[in-house]
Amino acid sequence: MTAGMNSVRGENVKRMIVLILSFFDLAILTGVYAVFWFTRFYPVVRVRRFSANGVIYFAEGLKFYFRGHLLILFIYFVLLWFFLGTYGGLRIGYLKVPDLFFSQIFAIVIVNVLTYFQTSLMRNWVVDVWPYLIMTGAELAATLLWLLVSAAIYRRIFPPRRLLLVHGTHPIEEIHRKFESRKDKYTITQLVDIGMGVPEVERLYEEGDFDAIVIWDVPTTERNLLLKYCYGRNIRIYTSPKISDVLIKGSEQMHLFDTPIFLIREQSIRAEQLFIKRVSDIVLSLLLLIIASPIMLVTALIIHFTDGGPVLYRQIRCTKGMKEFQILKFRSMRVDAEKDGVARLAEKNDSRITPVGRFIRSVRIDELPQLFNILKGEMSFIGPRPERPEIIREYVKKMPEFIFRTQVKAGLAGYAQVYGKYNTTPYDKLKLDLTYVENYSIWLDLKLMLLTLKILFTPEATEGVEAGQVTAQKDHSE
Repeated sequence: MTAGMNSVRGENVKRMIVLILSFFDLAILTGVYAVFWFTRFYPVVRVRRFSANGVIYFAEGLKFYFRGHLLILFIYFVLLWFFLGTYGGLRIGYLKVPDLFFSQIFAIVIVNVLTYFQTSLMRNWVVDVWPYLIMTGAELAATLLWLLVSAAIYRRIFPPRRLLLVHGTHPIEEIHRKFESRKDKYTITQLVDIGMGVPEVERLYEEGDFDAIVIWDVPTTERNLLLKYCYGRNIRIYTSPKISDVLIKGSEQMHLFDTPIFLIREQSIRAEQLFIKRVSDIVLSLLLLIIASPIMLVTALIIHFTDGGPVLYRQIRCTKGMKEFQILKFRSMRVDAEKDGVARLAEKNDSRITPVGRFIRSVRIDELPQLFNILKGEMSFIGPRPERPEIIREYVKKMPEFIFRTQVKAGLAGYAQVYGKYNTTPYDKLKLDLTYVENYSIWLDLKLMLLTLKILFTPEATEGVEAGQVTAQKDHSE
């Protein structure tokens, strides 16, 4: 128990150090902005520009005192905190430096664009964009340097966790590879088959030098015993959730007399939420269709004049309740891509994808026609990606629970696209999609929309599946 308590104290210290490193990151970025605010932006705000009778006049603009300046800097600090937190830019020690820096780039650019419009409003006229570009470059250089220093500090203080991986009968190569890809944080020092029995696992942990236990694909009975053993001794646990775990996690806790009850509703999304979601879909799809219309027109012309084939690709997909509809996409493959009539997912380095198609897929332009599907009510902006009926039937043979993801309307982007990859296994995608369904809120939709903007610039999210992945899925049904 003493070792467990020391572990808890160590985690509290680690959390505090990460918070301090994150605060200094925010302080550095706000400090750079403060320099530009007092030297470049505030002098511009002090002069107000207006026109009368066709003549442009300049007059004294806004004048800030100490509290006014403090408020401006505080607003910038809060915006940074919000967007960096949303995009994971403050997860120092948890993400690799390149991932952290990419998240910081995205958040800093968004905050500076918002601040540019804020300054223009205060001046009552557009301001010069160059100081903001220079400031953005200075902030990116400063934050990259600080991230490298923070990563070095983190690695110096916190060595990789030594893990005991407890596994069942399913192959463990994939999860082993994922942990090994983060050797800066994790080291699997020993593997043990749960078939040896829970007492043997407990003995190995107590006699070994481990920081945590990974419970991977272990039968429910043994898993429950291990969870209680670890929890009672303050041992950190990493475990892969089963479908039932995801459903319970999204349940509502009730108290019936003196007994706690978990309520798993037959309809996770309430009527008022559905109404707000539909109104948002209509407004956003109309707005984006107007904004993206020039891009869509150019894309259509390029596709048509490249090979003379049809511009749009229509395909039967399934949405809520397995209802079929025709999804619209810009054609990115050859016309004869499925001439044999067999449905198959795009594979890595798929030869069927045209050169133009490879580009529009990488920047997601091929998805833009789906705005019409959203406007018609066949899809939503956020929800499980719509699958082809024949592929769903193929998955259901291996995983009957795959049908659960059709309890809500299909989406242009979803939880599985944000937190997974294109080639994430169907079983893991199912768990991610059910996490969205069972934890739905309007805020979650907004958060996923913001995160989707970042995913648009992540190349690995457009990779195809490995050849044969559909048929090679293991039976994960419970």
